[in-house]
Amino acid sequence: MDQAEQLRNIIKAGSQPQRPLARVITVTSGKGGVGKSNTAINLAIQFRKMGQRVIILDADFGLANIEVMFGAVPKHNLCDLIYQGKNIKEIITWGPMEVGFISGGSGIAGMSNLSKDYLNYIIRNLVELDEMADTIIVDTGAGISDAVLEFLVASGEILLVTTPEPTSITDSYSLLKALSRHPRYSPEASQIKVLANKVFGEAEAEALYEKLEAVVGRYLKLPITYLGMIPQDTQLAKAVMQQMPVSLDNPRARSAVAYEAVAAKLMNKESSAGVTRRGMAAFFSHIISRR
Repeated sequence: MDQAEQLRNIIKAGSQPQRPLARVITVTSGKGGVGKSNTAINLAIQFRKMGQRVIILDADFGLANIEVMFGAVPKHNLCDLIYQGKNIKEIITWGPMEVGFISGGSGIAGMSNLSKDYLNYIIRNLVELDEMADTIIVDTGAGISDAVLEFLVASGEILLVTTPEPTSITDSYSLLKALSRHPRYSPEASQIKVLANKVFGEAEAEALYEKLEAVVGRYLKLPITYLGMIPQDTQLAKAVMQQMPVSLDNPRARSAVAYEAVAAKLMNKESSAGVTRRGMAAFFSHIISRR
């Protein structure tokens, strides 16, 4: 029995007929500095305002953008669950508006070599996340690393953040190109939604999307959709300096209002239709069994 089949059996054995599965949204970008982590945390706040229970997994290994914006340093991370026997509740840090936060740490690469007992323990804990959260936001690293691609391949819903900068558009295309060529990526099992950030208005955002969609459609034959836009906003920069999400620091700021609109669009029936709800246990099984 290979590890992939072993994982499926573990998940199946631990599942319950009526157990709800969390919606997993993976936020990514082709380059750093485009507002990816800001997007993750502000969408989390907006989802909370809509009554959703939300947990963020910071998978941007080596950086601490989410925890800096939370204004909190986590005592434990995902590696402590995997290697130190901590349970899932012990590694969650609770931030503003009771948004949960899990630091990814840097040891996930070794998860493919874990024993059956370890896998059993991890899966049982990850299943608990589906009971603790309605929506789980995965904040990946920027760029085209193997780790980023593994998270994207595992995700049923990808939110690609890009800006009007030519390098951002080029890097977004490069990321999608690498994803489309991944041997385990299935366009039918995943939705890619583009968020235009740091734009001066809807017209610029739509032009940005159309430019990206034209080259992606022509050369990659990859379906992508336009999600919305976040405008340039000095109030957002001010909130970041105060280590606060702009959606809390200044709910009437242009960027906060835009995040509210994007969150509402993600939660409406049309946008969420067809989204594959795998839950966190199945999400991680894709990553762990990659070899």
